[in-house]
Order: sequence, then structure tokens, then C-alpha cells
Amino acid sequence: MYILEETYYFWVLALLPILFLVFWVYALWQKKRQAQFAEAKFFYYLAPDFSKGKPLLKLLIISLGIIALTVALVNPKAGTKIETVKREGIDIVFALDVSKSMLAEDIAPNRLEKAKQITNQVINKLAGDRVGLIGYAGSAFPQIPITTDYGTTRTFLKTMNTNMVSSQGTAINQAIDLATTYFNDEDQTNKVLVILSDGEDHESNLEAISEKAAEKGIKIYTIGLGSEKGAPIPIKKRGKTQSYKKDKNGETVITKMDPNTLRTIASITDGDYMHGVNTKEVVDQIFDNINELEKTEFESKQYADFKSQYQWFLGLAILLLILDMFVFDKKTNWIQRLNLFNDKDDAKK
Repeated sequence: MYILEETYYFWVLALLPILFLVFWVYALWQKKRQAQFAEAKFFYYLAPDFSKGKPLLKLLIISLGIIALTVALVNPKAGTKIETVKREGIDIVFALDVSKSMLAEDIAPNRLEKAKQITNQVINKLAGDRVGLIGYAGSAFPQIPITTDYGTTRTFLKTMNTNMVSSQGTAINQAIDLATTYFNDEDQTNKVLVILSDGEDHESNLEAISEKAAEKGIKIYTIGLGSEKGAPIPIKKRGKTQSYKKDKNGETVITKMDPNTLRTIASITDGDYMHGVNTKEVVDQIFDNINELEKTEFESKQYADFKSQYQWFLGLAILLLILDMFVFDKKTNWIQRLNLFNDKDDAKK
């Protein structure tokens, strides 16, 4: 198994089309300048050592070097072996609301980032528990199944954003329904679902789906993010607010936290509701609740010894860039004798 630690560095590959464009423009300019100096059929005699293929070779080497350097920056990590370990704990699934309303900034830095901060700090304090991750907006989707691999879970958590689901809305019922499939009844562990949302729900059967979860022994802890007063949803470009989301009538949309929905879900499943203003207080309260639950011993298989593999790609990038320094536009003697590009034949015509 492998993970990619810093995927945003893949944007470096955007340099490749620019590089190809610059090479093409330079080749056209060079050909035009050569035509002003001499006809093509005489150019071989004027510059017999000039190679047509070497510039393309240099472009290929530089491109491969950029690709290798990009992969090194991304820092792929590979799990070198699988270990079976015994743990004691409970199963906790985090369901994060990734709808556009979670971009509102009535709680710093915004609702979604606060949800990720709380989830990350809870995971940091876990020891033997298993965790899972769900995202939802207009629909729910599995982000990572139940696992003891906290590092991978944090990596997936970091990538969650409001563009992950094309259909907008807040389908909490689908998130609860999906969470019920995460837990394995054979393990007979205590099951906890932590919902982090502003509570704006666009479905109507929340009580029924919450009762279904309660029947399966799932406790649901809900964390409300935002304010009841509400806030507009910013539309940003390059980190700066350009405008705010508007409705069909051109009015600015104000999204408000609905604590009543979240309280109802928690009460049906004998869980607890928390307002996510103070991260430390919420994390401590979640742990107070978790510590009251009975722990179960279970076996789990996990990838161990995740090791960075960036050094191989960095070494390859350095090797390619050094190789490029020794590739000149002039022909080498043995290539000149091979006449791979038929330069001599073209010159004789």
C-alpha cells in the first residue's frame, strides 16, 4: 500500500505544457533565422556538426527530470509489511458535512476547517480505537473504511473539501445510513458516529434513520458548527473573497446553524450534542463520553513501517539534470557515423 503525502505539488507538472510551448516557439524562431542566413540544403555544409535530434533529446530529459522532481516533492510513502496486532477500543466513524454552507466564516477559520481540526485532534488522542471517515453534502460517500491506520485517515481528512460532491444539500440521513454499514457486528464493539455539521438538513426522515442506528447500538454524537445568527457563504479566488453566494432573486444567502436537528439525532441514539466553538472543550467532551464506553479487544491487520520513497525520484531527477548538462546540440562522433537522422542524405539533395 502507498500514500501520496503532498498531492498539491502535482501542480508543478503544469510547467510541462509551458516548456513544450517555449521549445516550439524557439524552434520556429531558429528555423526562421536559419532561413535568413542560408537555404536549408546548404545549412549542412555551413554547420555539419549541428544535430536535429539533440534539442528534442534535451527536452525529453528535462521533462522527465521535472516529473521525477514533482513525484519527489509529493513524497510517496509505501507500507513495507503487514502486521497483525491486538487492540482494545471502540469503533468511531466521523461524518463531515462538506456542503457549501460549511464555508461560512461565523466560526474561525470556517465551519469545515473547524470540523477538520476537531476530527484531527480527536484522532491524535486515540490509542487502540478504530476509525472511519465519511463525507456528505447532497449525498454521502465513503472516504476511508474502518481502520487503525491513523496516519492514512489524517491524510484523507486533509483532502476533504466542498468540491467532493457535485450535488449540494445536507443529506444527514444518508450519512447515518452509510455509517451503519461501516460497523462489523461480529466484533461486538461499541459503535460511535460523530457528525460534524451546521445542521442544515434538506431531508425529512431523520428520526426514522436515527432510530434505525439506535437499534444497531450506534451512539451518535453531534457537533454543531456555526452560529444561529448565520453568515454568508464566501466565494473566493486565490484565497481572497470576491463575492458571496446569492439565491435566484439575487439576495445574499445567509446560512444558519440548526442545533435542534443535531440535538434530536443525538437524543434518539442516547448520544450527546456539542457546540463546536471551542476545539479543546469539544475534544475533551468527546473523550469523556468515549471513556465511559466499554472497550473491546480485537485483532487488526495494518500496514506498518510506512517509509518515504522520495529519495529515489529525487536521485533520478538530479541524474537527469546532470545528464542534460552533458548533452550538447553538436553531434557526437558515433551518432554522426550512424547518420540516424539522414542529415547527409538531405544535404546531398
